[in-house]
Amino acid sequence: MEQTLLWQWILVAGFGLLFFLIAPISRTVASFYSASSGEGRQPNVFLLTSSLVISWIFAKSITNAANLGLSFGIVGGVAYAVYYLSFIVAGIVIYQLRVQGKFESIHDYLSQRFGRTAVIVFSLLVGFRLYNEVWSNTMVIGSYFGEMGSAQYYGAIIVFTLLTLAYTLKGGLRSSLLTDAIQMVLFGVLLFVVLGLIMPQTEGGITTYFHSGEWSLATGVNLLLVAFIQIFSYPFHDSVMTDRGFISDPSTTRKSFFLAAVIGFICILLFSFVGIYAQTKGLSGQAAVEVSKLLGVGAMLIMNFIMVTSAASTLDSAFSSAAKMAVIDLGTKEQQTVGRGRLIMVLFAIAGTLPIFANPEILSATTISGTMVLGLAPVFLLWKIKAKAISFHLAVGVGIVLGVLLALGAIPEQLIWFPGKYGDLLSVNILGTVACFVLFLLPTVFRRV
Repeated sequence: MEQTLLWQWILVAGFGLLFFLIAPISRTVASFYSASSGEGRQPNVFLLTSSLVISWIFAKSITNAANLGLSFGIVGGVAYAVYYLSFIVAGIVIYQLRVQGKFESIHDYLSQRFGRTAVIVFSLLVGFRLYNEVWSNTMVIGSYFGEMGSAQYYGAIIVFTLLTLAYTLKGGLRSSLLTDAIQMVLFGVLLFVVLGLIMPQTEGGITTYFHSGEWSLATGVNLLLVAFIQIFSYPFHDSVMTDRGFISDPSTTRKSFFLAAVIGFICILLFSFVGIYAQTKGLSGQAAVEVSKLLGVGAMLIMNFIMVTSAASTLDSAFSSAAKMAVIDLGTKEQQTVGRGRLIMVLFAIAGTLPIFANPEILSATTISGTMVLGLAPVFLLWKIKAKAISFHLAVGVGIVLGVLLALGAIPEQLIWFPGKYGDLLSVNILGTVACFVLFLLPTVFRRV
């Protein structure tokens, strides 16, 4: 066991140092915040698609996919994979905002349509999302080094965060995109290595995976329906995704977003097979961790490398997006410097690491924040309607309130209409979506009456 742990430490340290050497140095604002090359070239389809996919295949996400496969079989895998259809929704809306609306960023759209206060509220939601991404992904890395709360667990999280921060400080979003392309290739190769290890050992072969689970509300379909609801609002509070929607030409961007949806859906569905395999073996706990232990040292190191790869890609993107939001989107022209962005990254890394000492639930980082931002669906889907600022605040406000009530377990039983796990989540998301659209449109309707 100690030898395995030593190899894991070597893996993390080697990964961080290698990417620090590979990462380019960004000296200009355009390179650091918009990933422009030294010659001013924008990211191409391959680079942009790779970055979109791997920065959304978080360590948290593949851990959740495996755990849902363990709990609900293929139903759980499909349910979580549906979130990746967010790329299609975001790709269409961002393309329209740029080509038809002539907006230069999400913040530019909100500022022109709904004013400075709306921008601040939106930025707080985005900040909360990015903040969650730090601790929820580094916790996954820690779980491979020791039990939650152990010295090895905390040590791995801190070292991994510092190494990822180091190469991101060097090049900002430019570093993030270039390393993402490498990480995407590594992830794809390692995923198929893992599948090659587990599938030959499964009685019945691939048929066993596709026939696992039960398609009922209480056994995963609740979450599947929640995902279908949240994909119309969820992507817009994720600046890791939306920032990449404005750094290449509109045509390249739309194509990349559509490709990312297909690739991301397939990758997450395939990784849920790890959980289904765990189910066939009668395992419990963290599916990916337990399966890697079952398969031996080599498999554990491969699984660890997959988690390191996916967590690093998300973490560097979160640091880059936090810096861009604070310095470019919310700052004045005089404040838009590379140095200020690097300072924001350091402060954000510290703040985002603190929650690990409270041992929060990983899946809650997705489901609760997804409910809190339901109000963004009408704000972006109905962007052609020139609504008043109050429309934004009413729609977004009701989503935040419902998300907080859900997190506190304060939803009245009379409003929970579906049985089983995630029944309360589905009920609140249906109620919240209807309320958000109605409240968004009401001021416009009354204005015309």
